[in-house]
Amino acid sequence: MKNILKRASLLCLPLILFSCKAKQETAQYPDWVKNAVIYEVNTRQYTTEGTFKAFETHLPRLKALGVDILWFMPIHPIGLEKRKVPEGMTESLGSYYSVKDYKGVNPEFGTEEDFKALVAKAHSMGFKVIIDWVANHTAWDNAWLKDHPDWYVHDSGGNIMSAFDWTDVAKLNYANKDMRKAMIESMKYWVEKCDIDGFRCDVAAQVPADFWDEARLDLEKTKPLFMLAEDEDKSDLYKKAFDANYGWGMHGTMHKVAQGKATISDIYKQAAKVDSMMPKTTFQMNFVTNHDENSWNGTAWEKFGTGLDDFTILTYTLPGMPLIYSGQEVGLDKRLAFFIKDNINWKGKDLSPFLKTLNELKHRNEALWNAPFGGKFIPIENTEPEKVMTFMREKGGKKVLVALNLSSDAVQLRFKESKADDDYTDVFSKVDVTVNSSNLDLKLPPWGYWVLEAK
Repeated sequence: MKNILKRASLLCLPLILFSCKAKQETAQYPDWVKNAVIYEVNTRQYTTEGTFKAFETHLPRLKALGVDILWFMPIHPIGLEKRKVPEGMTESLGSYYSVKDYKGVNPEFGTEEDFKALVAKAHSMGFKVIIDWVANHTAWDNAWLKDHPDWYVHDSGGNIMSAFDWTDVAKLNYANKDMRKAMIESMKYWVEKCDIDGFRCDVAAQVPADFWDEARLDLEKTKPLFMLAEDEDKSDLYKKAFDANYGWGMHGTMHKVAQGKATISDIYKQAAKVDSMMPKTTFQMNFVTNHDENSWNGTAWEKFGTGLDDFTILTYTLPGMPLIYSGQEVGLDKRLAFFIKDNINWKGKDLSPFLKTLNELKHRNEALWNAPFGGKFIPIENTEPEKVMTFMREKGGKKVLVALNLSSDAVQLRFKESKADDDYTDVFSKVDVTVNSSNLDLKLPPWGYWVLEAK
């Protein structure tokens, strides 16, 4: 996708205010979260070596890209008992999410000292580091199962149960107070020993919210943390424990629009739903891909095709925190295997300039910051609402105006109001644009876009 070609010739946009609840002025998360970009690290597939030390060599590149938070998929040893093996194969490295030892490091990746050194190096460069935490279940050969079988859920026959149909793991019993205490102590280990900055919590809704509340209160006796829940709908998780969740609903809606199975109005509706359900100081993580989507449902290119740039822009300009997945910056065009070694091809198309521009915009423009610091999402009415999405974010005198042609047709349109009239600069081409709805039309090529920042 040649970003420089996907520009409109003229622009003018009117504005319809979207209903949005009032935001409060403080948030529970650390200050560094408010305008951050998060990056998911798949250590196994990142390099030929698949180690922490090998990944460390990529830190300067990621710093230049504009990444703030490094989220590492589970770093712990993987269970051998009942390990899943891909169909047609005889061996497997196993699932990261089958944890054998909460206080151990997967030897595939290196040692605890290697990880500690990586975190220290990342911190010295201005990154924050969070790790994936699997609190719902363990591997079958986790020592807890042998030493404390009462820490697990049993069926009516007295057999320890798996979580869902995940036969390589055993489900933990949160009615057991001793297990809860051990889980919090295990989480605290990584905060105290390796100085990590938070957790992405796997299937968070399957664990009682009061556990997460207790865990955060205890963990933050050491340092302020950022907590991300793999969940979207369980509202009691966000009263105390979590700062952010997954934008699964928006991801699904964007995918349907790309397929022609939903309309732009559905994106507006989903944005309104998110705004109504999220507490004032929490937000969603927006994405076009992640490890689950890539491995099981298709690459970002498979899902969004020639509209990928447009939908990536949405992940940055809708309310929420944008995610970059390993390899996304080089247009990762294959589904990475989940249970075996499958290196990322780093010689793909370089999308770093495109993402860097969006990262810089996210950092500097208050209108795009995370709740409660960012601006309201304001849909803009235009004459081609079935093809073109137009909206604005504004806060503290800062303004970002976005127009996305989410169709394969060239479009010319006009706008019905003048509320967005202003002097802007296109963040990609650096061309100055004066928006004046009284005498200007907007022309967009197929899947074309404008991202304008008010002067």
